[in-house]
Amino acid sequence: MARGRMRNLLSFVSLVLLCCCWTAQADIFSSIGQMTDLIFTEKELVQSLKEYIKAEETKLSAVKSWANKLDVLTTVSTSDPEGYLAHPVNAYKLMKRLNTEWVELESLVLQDPADGFISNMSVHRQFFPDEEDEKGAAKALMRLQDTYRLDSESFSKGKLPGVHSNALLTVDDCYDMGKTAYVEADYYHAVLWMQQALRQLDAGEEAVVSKADVLDYLSYSVYQMGDLPRAIELTRRLVAIDFNHERAGGNLRYFERLLSKQLMELKQEYQPASEEPIQLGTYPRPKDHLPERETYEALCRGEGVKMTNARQSRLFCRYQDGSRNPRLLLKPAKEEDEWDSPKIVRYLDVLSHDEIEKIKELAKPRLARATVRDPKTGVLTTANYRVSKSAWLEAEDDPVIARVNQRIEDITALTVETAELLQVANYGVGGQYEPHYDFSRKDEPDAFKRLGTGNRVATYLNYMSDVEAGGATVFPDFGAAIWPRKGTAVFWYNLFKNGEGDYRTRHAACPVLVGSKWVSNKWIHERGQEFRRPCGLTEVD
Repeated sequence: MARGRMRNLLSFVSLVLLCCCWTAQADIFSSIGQMTDLIFTEKELVQSLKEYIKAEETKLSAVKSWANKLDVLTTVSTSDPEGYLAHPVNAYKLMKRLNTEWVELESLVLQDPADGFISNMSVHRQFFPDEEDEKGAAKALMRLQDTYRLDSESFSKGKLPGVHSNALLTVDDCYDMGKTAYVEADYYHAVLWMQQALRQLDAGEEAVVSKADVLDYLSYSVYQMGDLPRAIELTRRLVAIDFNHERAGGNLRYFERLLSKQLMELKQEYQPASEEPIQLGTYPRPKDHLPERETYEALCRGEGVKMTNARQSRLFCRYQDGSRNPRLLLKPAKEEDEWDSPKIVRYLDVLSHDEIEKIKELAKPRLARATVRDPKTGVLTTANYRVSKSAWLEAEDDPVIARVNQRIEDITALTVETAELLQVANYGVGGQYEPHYDFSRKDEPDAFKRLGTGNRVATYLNYMSDVEAGGATVFPDFGAAIWPRKGTAVFWYNLFKNGEGDYRTRHAACPVLVGSKWVSNKWIHERGQEFRRPCGLTEVD
């Protein structure tokens, strides 16, 4: 590898405690033809052997030091794996170290006999995250940064809303975050993370990456953001550090000519770069494909919720017996209004802790990247706007699933015979599902054709965990935010009684900032509801 990260390895290794036995062998060359040279050859070999032994002892000493420190680290991480990984920085660093640092360590060990270690690596390597996984984890941190308006310094120090942790990001971590963004031509985030790497270097933190490398990426990214004065200042600083840098001189001359030309065209005087440090908000965030991005993210932060006093006065709680359902007469469901129009209700105490644990137990071995249904083909496929792991459970899998399905039918008074299987989803670091509709629109008539059960008339969503920060279900169209509460469920209709889609129900699952979000949902279809929810002639019927 181009760089060995001996120092950073201590903070990056947390899955496997390294235990290796080292053996040293030396091949002694003998020359029959020149006997008189053997004395000198042997002397050189002895000296070489001593240097080899010294190098192995140094390496073994380092490995022992890692083992001792890793023993402490893995004791913490394995005592509560889900809690440990609930912190997004820990999750990112796990992806990064298993994809990068362990590979570098493997390369280092390959230089000498290490059959035991290589064999161990070969066994576990197939389960390691790859480069795409590390990149995805980095993007997840950036997604959280954008959604919850967190500056890079807060992230690097482990300071998240309501959470203080020792999950720190080093200079090299910040540099790698910035480089990930840079390679994707995401100069907005490249600036934020390279600036943080530079800030920590200027504060005296030691790192493998050089200040020149950070300035190189930072100056060009700042130029791409349109800030020529600051790009020039940063490039001058780079030249001062490394006068012979292969790009710095050329970039500096180009930036200066470009700025001079712009000033002449605009007939303006030169203004030196701002002395204010680059931070969140210094540069505008680029627009993307999502028109309601700002509204959606504001709701995720708890801002812009349109819950007025008048609306609040129209919300009530009640006992729900499912239209005199025998199973609910003695123990009716506790129902609370979450929103008045469209009507969204929450049911309390609908899943016990034991039921939740059983559902998670059944789902974990089957969890795979969550999919969405292609509107043109009706085939399930992955999408960047949905980041979670999901599994589908049938009533035959366990009595608990059958019981949960029956409970949903009892409470909603809708048949689940034509509903989709119970989908269990787990949202980890940065897990989200951007604004979407659950029902198929007129421009995608074949979305559920294969199922033969009509459109999705309603959504029933179980919350199977509390979330420390983030993870709300939000409705950008009318400004509602519903927060996860373990053991509760929310329910809404996606279609009006006349079968037309209620476009107000476009909703999203906000990124999980801290914690692990578990949900299970039941998408209930039209077929079989003819007498349970009779059709209407108008939207308001």
